[in-house]
Amino acid sequence: MNSCNEEEVPMRLHSAVEYLLHSHSDQLRSIILSPDPKLHYPLFVDYAELMDADPPLARLVFANPTDYLRFFDQAAILAHKRVLKDMVSHEKGVEKKFIHVRFNVCGSPLEFPETFPTIGRVRVKHRGILLTLKGTVIRSGAVKMYEGQRTYQCKKCKHMFPLYPELETRNSITLPSICPSQRSNPCEGTKFLCIENTTVCHDYQEIKIQESTQVLGVGVIPRSILVILQDDLVDIVKAGDDVIITGILTAKWSPDLKDVRCDLDPILIANHVRKTNEMKLEIDIPDDVAMKFKQFWLDFRDTPLKGRNTILRGICPQVFGLFTVKLAVALTLIGGVQHVDASGTKIRGESHLLLVGDPGTGKSQFLKFAAKLSNRSVITTGLGSTSAGLTVTAVKDGGEWMLEAGALVLADGGLCCIDEFDSMREHDRATIHEAMEQQTISVAKAGLVTTLSTRTIVFGATNPKGHYDPDQPLSVNTALSGPLLSRFDIVLVLLDTKNPEWDAVVSSHILGEGEYGNGKQDEDLANIWSLSILRRYIGYVKKHFKPVLTKEAERVISNYYQLQRRSATHNAARTTVRMLESLIRLAQAHARLMFRNEVTRLDAIAAILCIESSMTISAIIDSIGNALHSNFTENPDEEYAKQEKLILEKLSLIDESPESNGLEGFN
Repeated sequence: MNSCNEEEVPMRLHSAVEYLLHSHSDQLRSIILSPDPKLHYPLFVDYAELMDADPPLARLVFANPTDYLRFFDQAAILAHKRVLKDMVSHEKGVEKKFIHVRFNVCGSPLEFPETFPTIGRVRVKHRGILLTLKGTVIRSGAVKMYEGQRTYQCKKCKHMFPLYPELETRNSITLPSICPSQRSNPCEGTKFLCIENTTVCHDYQEIKIQESTQVLGVGVIPRSILVILQDDLVDIVKAGDDVIITGILTAKWSPDLKDVRCDLDPILIANHVRKTNEMKLEIDIPDDVAMKFKQFWLDFRDTPLKGRNTILRGICPQVFGLFTVKLAVALTLIGGVQHVDASGTKIRGESHLLLVGDPGTGKSQFLKFAAKLSNRSVITTGLGSTSAGLTVTAVKDGGEWMLEAGALVLADGGLCCIDEFDSMREHDRATIHEAMEQQTISVAKAGLVTTLSTRTIVFGATNPKGHYDPDQPLSVNTALSGPLLSRFDIVLVLLDTKNPEWDAVVSSHILGEGEYGNGKQDEDLANIWSLSILRRYIGYVKKHFKPVLTKEAERVISNYYQLQRRSATHNAARTTVRMLESLIRLAQAHARLMFRNEVTRLDAIAAILCIESSMTISAIIDSIGNALHSNFTENPDEEYAKQEKLILEKLSLIDESPESNGLEGFN
């Protein structure tokens, strides 16, 4: 059909050719200038533009995509031949055999629930229309080749026509009962001959996408659907990618099983695939909300730590106290700035947090609240929710090996909360080291060799192994290896020790007898930082602030690092390099939390206090105390001055000129 003249082109193709020539001549020209004539080339069309230019044609594409998507591919070939014919002689264009029109429905009338349903609401009524689905790739199969077209000739009238295999009939080709020629005198021939060398083969790949758990209610099982990618669409997505796919809903036969009824499984034949990974952390922040953030810090210009604590009170407000844990959660979710050196080596900006504590200390509460704060999160247990566990595995589906993504891959770009962290599977223990530090997972299973991205914040929680023994290393108390523990920037141990004063405060709070806060003004300020405001604040500071270290902050961190190196034992010395990187990340996160682009001495000391609260290193400050019993102080700025003096004395920096809180010049 590609060889026919323009006069023979049906009217339904003529309008498509004219539209492509008028609106997409630049894309056609670039395709012509590409050197390889055997490749499959995409030609991207915005459905909204087609709707404005030719509404009847746009409606036909929506209502009958099986035919009209094919017509548009033929129209693209005809249009590119006309462009090639009109090109000047010095431009070396090459005629192409395969061009596929890809319709992007973003911003078009097709973005309404009827044609853009969730995967779980796909029904028979959606069959045969241009459908758009959104989800996360959880499996990706190998690229195969299949027969997509074959040309036949009527023995009676010599009319040639193409036939296409159908998934519903196991990709078999059904011959017509009579000759399909559109002549005034019907041929009515019933015998057809397959023309040699007219078979057109396509690249073919199956993936499975699953609806996001973020948009589902409690108790709703996330549904999935198979998607077929063809030609230029194969291998453009991998497990863990967020995608929006437009295509045709059809069905295919399930594999034959003895004594089992054979059913039709829904499947989407993709026409357009859009990766939305870059949108994972995008949170809509109106200008008036951003101005409130700036005004908030102007109000706390003289007492910045009081303002910080006001924000921290909004984290897991149902849990009383635990100031150290709430600060650690905030710094972990905000994170530092990724650094790439001259050789291209990346130092991660994401921080990892592990809570080790007795039962009933609120670990799971913090995990669930952190998952709500993140725009993209996966919450699971150490055993994992699927056969893929936490990382990735190879599964056999219909006789074919496919990669199935685990929790860390599905949480790429967001947060992975892992309860019962010590109960991980053996193959997860071996690969989670790379996932947490290099932020990739290298896979070599069942002949599938690839690397998947895991730019994920890991927030773990675990109970100690039996009764916690403070005299034993943390690896002995938790049954987690030292190298794995060293991947965490902060490890907080929450011990439910006997403390009569603390027990009295907690019991009075739970019984409603104690007064929370320091007056009505503080209560009103605390009410500002609701869950939605906290999410926006974290998204805003991560997007707008890339803090750099000042000389004073570098000096404090450097002296602390050197002191730790001198005091560390032989076995612990190899982990202090990671501890230095953690210090920098936490200091940058604290600067972001304080709404600044500079890491000041205040931020460096706050990072040191967080590291000191961790039980994985030797502490140089004896006044940290149990993180479980840490509470919000009435005058945090005055308390900080005492801690700063103590730390500077330990670091031999007490003679330096005092530094302000770092908010001078703030606008």
